[in-house]
Amino acid sequence: MPAITDTPAPTATFDPNATAKPPIQYYTQSGDTLPSIIGRFGITADEISSSETLPATGIINPGVLLILPDRIGTTTPSTKIMPDSEVVYSPSAVDFDIAAFINKQPHGYLRTYVEEMSTGNLSGADVVKLVAEENSCNPYLLLAILEYKSHWVTAQPTNLAESDYPMGYIKVESRGLYYQLSWAVQQLSIGYYGWRAGTLSELTFKDGSHLRMGPELNAGSAAVQYLFAQLYEPQEWNAALYGSESMPAEMTQMFGDFWARSQKVEPLYPANLVQPTLELPFQPGEAWSLTGGPHPAWGPGGALAALDFAPPSTVSGCAESNYWVTAMAPGLIVRVGNGMVIEDLDGDGIEQTGWVIMYMHIETRDRISVGMKVNTNDKIGHPSCEGGEATGTHTHVARKFNGEWMLAGGPVPFKMSGYVASGGVIPYQGSLSNGVTTVIAASNSAPKSSISRPRN
Repeated sequence: MPAITDTPAPTATFDPNATAKPPIQYYTQSGDTLPSIIGRFGITADEISSSETLPATGIINPGVLLILPDRIGTTTPSTKIMPDSEVVYSPSAVDFDIAAFINKQPHGYLRTYVEEMSTGNLSGADVVKLVAEENSCNPYLLLAILEYKSHWVTAQPTNLAESDYPMGYIKVESRGLYYQLSWAVQQLSIGYYGWRAGTLSELTFKDGSHLRMGPELNAGSAAVQYLFAQLYEPQEWNAALYGSESMPAEMTQMFGDFWARSQKVEPLYPANLVQPTLELPFQPGEAWSLTGGPHPAWGPGGALAALDFAPPSTVSGCAESNYWVTAMAPGLIVRVGNGMVIEDLDGDGIEQTGWVIMYMHIETRDRISVGMKVNTNDKIGHPSCEGGEATGTHTHVARKFNGEWMLAGGPVPFKMSGYVASGGVIPYQGSLSNGVTTVIAASNSAPKSSISRPRN
């Protein structure tokens, strides 16, 4: 197993007269795109040799041989340590009973843990379930990391730091299980979706040292590498991920062979994945504002999977609205609470499978209930500021497929009523265009952000 022995020196300036390294032979994997390959290998598109024509923005078929120049130098190990399906809340964990597993651990601190939340007291199992569902992060992985860092699952924390900061992120404002798990998931999301987009290629470790990531990693492995780099210096990081007593080894001991489990559900999505037909999330004939281009689906960092729409209003801020957020497609409502409504589009009642839409900031008043079947244009509820941070009344919508957040401006872009999403330079910027009209995101509901849904 490759090991990190030294902090790498700064990358030297490229010398065009130097003897070229042998090219890299790379076989594409599920989720690869041209931008992600360019970002990970530090090359340009015209330097890639392939027997197949590669789509400029779409998903590349897995297993395609690419010949690439080798310019990457010293990297982290490229050995894959975690399947994609074990990082996102995928079909692999559909049958996993979080509470039952925790309650079977007679000496586990988590079994008797209770945390006071704004919505009431939650058990340890409830907190894990909540964080897993909110962020669409696999509970197998959350519990394995929690056990590795603080022994909460099967034993007792050994010091005050492990009791108050069980994920090892020691900040007073992040004390307690919910905030600790949420912080860890945010780091996993930055790693996972940054790798998917090709915007992440380097780790910065706890001691401030840097190292390029092995470009042949999968997104799941990149996610775990990124999280653990926030917690450890290079040598400790290497042992935590690749040693005989590593976190992946702990996870295997707790939950069995996760690579075998992943083979039953991966790849999470095919190269020819197509979004079902969706309409804008408001009634025909109305003009709302695109107040947020592609930005994080949940919490800071992570997947830029969401878009924001605000209803017409003469009042700024969090004012009550009688406009309706409407169903973007036919489906089944499978989860409701704290401003959130989850619609399962394949109708099997399982949030971790197929296409799913999240509607956020839906007011409690008149909100739809779990178990309701809806058709396109059916009323979901009123836009509001409920459920998370918001500076004004709006709704926040995002898509998932098999548990993975789908990037709003990514290879399978958000498309509604003929409008296709594009990202901006930074989160919340961006646009929607139908080929004739381009709507520019603006947080102040400026005229350029106005978007209408035709009555037909």
